Amino acid sequence: MEPVNQCAIPGLPDDLALRCLAKLSHGHHGVLETVSTKWRDLIRSSDFASFKAREGWCGNWLFVLTEGSSNEWVAYDPEADIWHPLPKIPTTHADCKHAGFSCVSVCNRFLVIGGSYVPHDPEFPHQKPSITNEVMQFDPYRKKWSSVASMRTPRSHFACCVISGKVYVAGGFNLSCTRGLALAEVYDPLTDKWEELPPMLNPQMNCLGLSYKGKFYVLSDRVGLPDQKTSEVLSPADRNWCTVEDIWPFSREMQFAAQVIGDDRVYTVVDLGESLIKTRYADKGEWYNVGIVPSVILPDHPRPLEAFGYGFAALRHELYIMGGKVLKWEESGAGRFDIVKLGLVRVCDPSAMPLTWREIKPMCGSSYGSIIGCASLEER
Repeated sequence: MEPVNQCAIPGLPDDLALRCLAKLSHGHHGVLETVSTKWRDLIRSSDFASFKAREGWCGNWLFVLTEGSSNEWVAYDPEADIWHPLPKIPTTHADCKHAGFSCVSVCNRFLVIGGSYVPHDPEFPHQKPSITNEVMQFDPYRKKWSSVASMRTPRSHFACCVISGKVYVAGGFNLSCTRGLALAEVYDPLTDKWEELPPMLNPQMNCLGLSYKGKFYVLSDRVGLPDQKTSEVLSPADRNWCTVEDIWPFSREMQFAAQVIGDDRVYTVVDLGESLIKTRYADKGEWYNVGIVPSVILPDHPRPLEAFGYGFAALRHELYIMGGKVLKWEESGAGRFDIVKLGLVRVCDPSAMPLTWREIKPMCGSSYGSIIGCASLEER
């Protein structure tokens, strides 16, 4: 039994106790709630969330969705070195696989935008996906999902990025335009409104969005191939699109992602038998190797294995490689193999040469395997 009027922290006024607890990051909250009923009620209260929001203490988050997680995101707190599940997104498509969406963080909120919901009913294997314009927002202070304004155009497998506190989307496809969209739009989280942008010069689908030096780059699914060296680029200042020739060291069909640190250093993973980390000279546009992603060592397998299907994200000044799978071949030479899902998470500082990787706490058990989506949120 706990005294009814017990202070949250003995010897401190409750407003100071609130401030002390609010400084602790989200990964510690589960443990803090077990200390006492008073602490649990305080951490779950609207006063606690409102105080953190006023101070801007959102914490640092790494959000990840994996193939076997039934659309349940997990989050990593680097301060506590803890992974924890998020509440499930409220949706009418609970029994469908969510794919082709984009996810970004803006104004201390995490957004999951658009995409397609694919039914997986074995009795009806050829059902068409439902392509949505919905946008779901996760509030890191209240740890709750809510709907915000929907995009003007439903789209899946599209380009998306954040520039100067606004979310830009372009391209993709939907059921009425299956060969690619040229349409683009921008979302202002302060007004909760989407606004149309001039269309791109060419329709794009299965494309990647990149914020680089204040401009919105749309990389097509064939970028990096010999016959496709152009990218669509939007300048938000004058809202004009142009086509630029550029050579990226990958194609969209390869295992890759791109991350920008400090607005001027782009890093990418190129899977060419071994996973290479590359970056580019900002002035020349030339790419060079920074290092490799180490092979995976399984405790019951004699040789290192190359992972695939992993996630790639930047948080603060570091790069994260998360999850994925490996093919564990039988040593007898019979040609049989097992697919092993990984919860492994490795981190490096790409500015420190040579690259030094460290392993952190693995992801939650239900979140092993191929990464469908990942994004980071940083406290400024």
